[in-house]
Amino acid sequence: MATRSNPRIFLSAGEASGDAYGSALIQNLHERFPDATFTGLGGSQMEQAGQQRVVRAEDVAVMGVTEILRHIPHIYASYRRLVRSIRANRPDVAVLIDFPDVNFRLAKHLHRSGVPVVWFVSPQLWAWKRRRLRWVQERVDKMLVIFPFEETFYRERGVDAEFVGHPLAGTPRTAIPREAYAAQHGLDLERIWIALLPGSRWKEIHANLPTLHELAMSDLIASSAAYTTFDGNRVRQPRDPAAHTLYEFLLPVASTIDPTNLRAYIDQLNAEHLKYFGPEASSIRLTLVPDAYEALSHARASVVASGTATVLAAIVGNPFLVVYRVSDLTFALAKKLVRYPDEFPKMMDLDGNLPVAMVNLIAGRRIVPELLQSRFTAANVASALTPLLLDGPAREAQIAALADVRHKLRASDAVAGSPIHRVAEAVVELLSSSGSGNKA
Repeated sequence: MATRSNPRIFLSAGEASGDAYGSALIQNLHERFPDATFTGLGGSQMEQAGQQRVVRAEDVAVMGVTEILRHIPHIYASYRRLVRSIRANRPDVAVLIDFPDVNFRLAKHLHRSGVPVVWFVSPQLWAWKRRRLRWVQERVDKMLVIFPFEETFYRERGVDAEFVGHPLAGTPRTAIPREAYAAQHGLDLERIWIALLPGSRWKEIHANLPTLHELAMSDLIASSAAYTTFDGNRVRQPRDPAAHTLYEFLLPVASTIDPTNLRAYIDQLNAEHLKYFGPEASSIRLTLVPDAYEALSHARASVVASGTATVLAAIVGNPFLVVYRVSDLTFALAKKLVRYPDEFPKMMDLDGNLPVAMVNLIAGRRIVPELLQSRFTAANVASALTPLLLDGPAREAQIAALADVRHKLRASDAVAGSPIHRVAEAVVELLSSSGSGNKA
């Protein structure tokens, strides 16, 4: 069945990573259908690629149970605008990207309207809210997943799912030389560079950055790193192992964060922390850089907030540890509600927490340290980071394990093209098989 040359394509993505994927998909589909129209929910990158945004992603992106509860009226109003747009101008196909709290409800209306639905980047139904699985079975025509274990999970439960590989695991980028990077950002080549990635939302920045700032301001890393020598008689330590003499801290700025506002927040943290760490800590400088890939490529090791950035760190191969903090209520509810399926290996930590880092789930074991909630302190970060900074078994073992994860994130040769290419193919297939092929 022929596909119309000017299809109406609805896309919905509510987070920074989804905005990037949606932008790439729009560009791919525009090459196939130059006269196509794109509407829905998206970020600035999707708008630049050609989406006519009914709702802006930055107006509805929140995190955590308590945060969502506070924003329900605003989210619901935005959701109703999207539903009205679907009814007023029925799309020929819809692509939903992650963002389940809104997209599941949109899928209901799309399905009722007879619009075929592609879902890219699966909601984590294997972790919690498994009752929503029936919604996938009823409302989603094709589920395209980016983690290998998800295909098996869905297929065994009657969903047409396909692992297409992770978009970040495509053709590797080449970072600029270290010397050029140092010159570009005013970095000291003699120091050890550590990347700090506190998150891509302001809520995450406020929750995670103060502890990472304390890590940079204090001497915790240097004290824990044991920069010592042993001459057969006694241990010798350097006279001044302070962090501000040994380390540079790189802070990539996500596209969803205003660098000016972030700098103002760091200045506020500086003022608060200087009274505790003294004037010598004033030389600590968190260098803001625009690209997480480059920072991870050049850093000796990194501290990364749980999320998409952990997958990027694994793909780069940079040794790292995972940190995260949410409200106590959100964490308590998550701990009670999150349950992985029986086919997952059991990996509880000493506090009874399941792993949250995707790299650990893909590996099937804890290859990356996780410091969550009360365990996320500057001292604990320094202790966990130290073995990754020094040449030795811990660093070598994690680098090898990350290489295995990187391999698993790539789809087999049987899947043609990049993940975004495969999503575009799925859209074309649904357009061809649906009634849209008969439209003028």
